[in-house]
Amino acid sequence: MARAFALILAALLAGCATLTLKEEEQLGRELEREVRRDLRMLRDRVVNDYITDLGERLLAAAGPQPFDYSFSVVEDEEINAFAMPAGAIYIHTETILAAGNMSELAGVMAHEIGHVVYRHTAENYNRARATGWVHQAAVVGAGMAGGSAAAGAANLLGGLSAMAFINSYGREAERESDAFAAELLPSAGIHPEGTWTFFETLAAEEGAHVPAFLASHPAPAERLDTARKRSLTASLPPDLRMDDGGRLEIIQRRIELLMGYGSLDPTRRQRLRH
Repeated sequence: MARAFALILAALLAGCATLTLKEEEQLGRELEREVRRDLRMLRDRVVNDYITDLGERLLAAAGPQPFDYSFSVVEDEEINAFAMPAGAIYIHTETILAAGNMSELAGVMAHEIGHVVYRHTAENYNRARATGWVHQAAVVGAGMAGGSAAAGAANLLGGLSAMAFINSYGREAERESDAFAAELLPSAGIHPEGTWTFFETLAAEEGAHVPAFLASHPAPAERLDTARKRSLTASLPPDLRMDDGGRLEIIQRRIELLMGYGSLDPTRRQRLRH
């Protein structure tokens, strides 16, 4: 595993303009193993099937893709979602609980799909070469290939540090994914209002404290305003859905029970406002 990872990184250092599709797929597989080792996954078929079904509905509307996507749920009380190279997308349980309706959850997932579609991870590697991050990772990867990596060095390639790095998108990448989500949801029969109401609600609830999800996915007022205007002025087809007949609420209740929360607390009840 480490040898393959080191070879990919070494190829980047040799001057490759960007990751090829094959390299991105290989890198995605390696990083996915690391992430699944470091994070606690929700092992519930009903919840995972719901998230996978919603993800596949979005992908069907997006058209043919070069990657095989997967959708997984992470047990975590922090609101977050992230995409790995080549289409592995992870949604935190708290993100599902915080969604006021299916449109909001679909908007988060569509945004992450957009990062994969636009291959923002490959762009991040190009940027990293200029800062030396990839060089450092390649050195560690070579050491791992030789069987001599220390525990501290291995942590550099750990899933959590890699996840944080590849999701550090610039403002333009976030705009692209925002626009992608706003266009994708109507194609999937979902009203795009959730692409901005989810973030607006979080910001209002947290006040001056910036939620971790917004910190890792920069969402200044300009971004929210753009998303709102895009949703309100778009020529949308009729009969777009904001909810899914109570299915999301059932999934939210199931997560609460699985994670031992008992009944929904007042804050979560307020979030389930539609």
